[in-house]
Amino acid sequence: MQTRHNITLSEDIARELDSVAGELGEKKSSVIEKALMVYFDLLDLRVAQKRMKDLKEGRDRTVDARDVWKEIGI
Repeated sequence: MQTRHNITLSEDIARELDSVAGELGEKKSSVIEKALMVYFDLLDLRVAQKRMKDLKEGRDRTVDARDVWKEIGI
């Protein structure tokens, strides 16, 4: 399923998007979707690094899976 979004881009980004999409023969929405997927992968890494840092510095903790399973009745 796809959803439609209206976005506003700077002129420089819009020109770059037009150029890349034209060069690759792809729709601009396809280029944007692929770019966002790559960026989200980068953000996932940053979130994981933040979580590991929080664990090491005592701002977060882990919970044993057996405790979770017990709590939810598995």
